Amino acid sequence: MKNRPEITISSLDSDRLYNLIDSLPKNTVSGINELEAELERATIVEPADMPPDIVTMNSTVKFVVESSKKEFELTLVYPKNVDSSGKTISILAPVGSALLGLSVGDEIEWPKPGGGTLSVKITQIIYQPERSGDFRL
Repeated sequence: MKNRPEITISSLDSDRLYNLIDSLPKNTVSGINELEAELERATIVEPADMPPDIVTMNSTVKFVVESSKKEFELTLVYPKNVDSSGKTISILAPVGSALLGLSVGDEIEWPKPGGGTLSVKITQIIYQPERSGDFRL
C-alpha cells in the first residue's frame, strides 16, 4: 500500500505508548521510530469517544488474506504481553505499529515468511477495550 490510511488513537493509548517509548533505551529497540511516526500522524480522541471499529491497544482483530481468503486473528499488545500462542503481536513489531488506529475495511501489506508481502484486510474488531468500557489495560 502506498498511501497510509488515516488513523485514530485514544489519548490513553497515546500516553501509554509515549511512556513506553520514553522507557526504552534509545536506538536499541527496533520499531520505536515506526511507532513514533504513527503516533505523530494520528488523530487523538478520548477513550470514551473511540469509534468501535478501530484497532486500539489490546484489541483482538480478525483479518483476511486477500489472495487466499484465509482468515486469522491477532491481539495487539504491549511488548510485555506478547506470548508464545501466536495470537499476539507487539506494538513494536512493524506490523503492530501499522495496525494501531486502523479501521475495519482498511488493508495493509503484511510481510510473508521468506520475503515478499501479502495484502491483508481488517474484517472485524472482535474485542476493543474502549467499546467494552475497559480502560485499565
